[in-house]
Amino acid sequence: MAIHPTAIVDSQARIAASAEVGPYCIIAADVEIGERTRLMAHVYVEGVAIIGDDNLFYPYTTVGVASQDLKYQGERSETRIGNRNQIREFITIHRGTEGGGLITRIGDDNLLMAYTHIAHDVQIGNHTILANGVTFGGHALVGDWAVIGAFSGVHQFCRVGRHAMIGGYSVITQDVLPYSTTVSEREVKVFGANATGLERRGFNKENIDALHKAFRLLSRSGLNTSQAVERIRAEVPQSAEIEELLAFIAASARGFVK
Repeated sequence: MAIHPTAIVDSQARIAASAEVGPYCIIAADVEIGERTRLMAHVYVEGVAIIGDDNLFYPYTTVGVASQDLKYQGERSETRIGNRNQIREFITIHRGTEGGGLITRIGDDNLLMAYTHIAHDVQIGNHTILANGVTFGGHALVGDWAVIGAFSGVHQFCRVGRHAMIGGYSVITQDVLPYSTTVSEREVKVFGANATGLERRGFNKENIDALHKAFRLLSRSGLNTSQAVERIRAEVPQSAEIEELLAFIAASARGFVK
């Protein structure tokens, strides 16, 4: 096995001959690491943790650490991770508790993007994608092939069904149906020109006022975009900033916030 000289590996840990433990990793007792699994650097793993084959752990990940549940009293519990998972930077995976069956489990072929938090007793299936910053409360369950968008939070004990997709920044407090696309309500509006910022950068009052009028026509006139653009061209003093705004609108493939 390839163990970097700066790594600290407990003599009781069981590490496959083809596994790789990179610089400054710490592997505690009661850890088992399978064939060809690689810990790149600065990965901390605490037992009982059983990790399968062909996993890739990126730097600054912690695996198997004690639950944040205040009911946890140090009972012996486990973290189990299957095969061929990608565990990206700064991910936290907490071991199980007595109230949840004493095990946190991640299946096979999952992608956990940076800053994901897997709380105690969470059960992740296979082939899931958990985008950056996804956070689970304890005891959550995620079915196979689910996709959860960035910075979404899943409340404790909630289930996400198989093949479900959750949009980014969602707050999930109930079960998510299998095969569904689900997103929590999120209203985003434009309120006008960035007057203070533009003043600080030397834009004159006339140009800022023109931008304010353009934004009012776009967002609060009741006109559709084409009608608002026509009114802007007819009624708003033209300038390089107005032309830039209109060109930006014309090139928008996904629509724009208004």
